[in-house]
Amino acid sequence: MNKSKLNYVINFLAFIFFFINAVSGLAMLIFMPSGVRQGRLQEFLGIQKAFWLETHNWSGIILIILIIIHFILHWEWIVYMTKNIFKSGKCEVKETNN
Repeated sequence: MNKSKLNYVINFLAFIFFFINAVSGLAMLIFMPSGVRQGRLQEFLGIQKAFWLETHNWSGIILIILIIIHFILHWEWIVYMTKNIFKSGKCEVKETNN
C-alpha cells in the first residue's frame, strides 16, 4: 500500500473513531449524567451506560494511536513547515482583506 492510500485509511479511521468517541461522550454527558441512582445501569437508546463508557474509552485509545500514526506519516512535512515558518526568526501571518 502506498503512502497516500495508507494516509487516507488512517485519516478515515481517525474520523470514524473521533465520531464514535464524540457521540458516546455526549450520550453519557447529556442523557446519562453521573450522580444518578441507577449509576452504570442507566440506559440510552437501549444501551447501558457501562457499554457507552467502554466504547468511549476504547475509541479514545484507538484514536490516540491513529493520531500518532498520522503524525509519523506527516513528520517530514511537520519538520519542513516548522523550519520554513521560523527560518526568518519571526512568524508572519498574512491577512486577507475581504
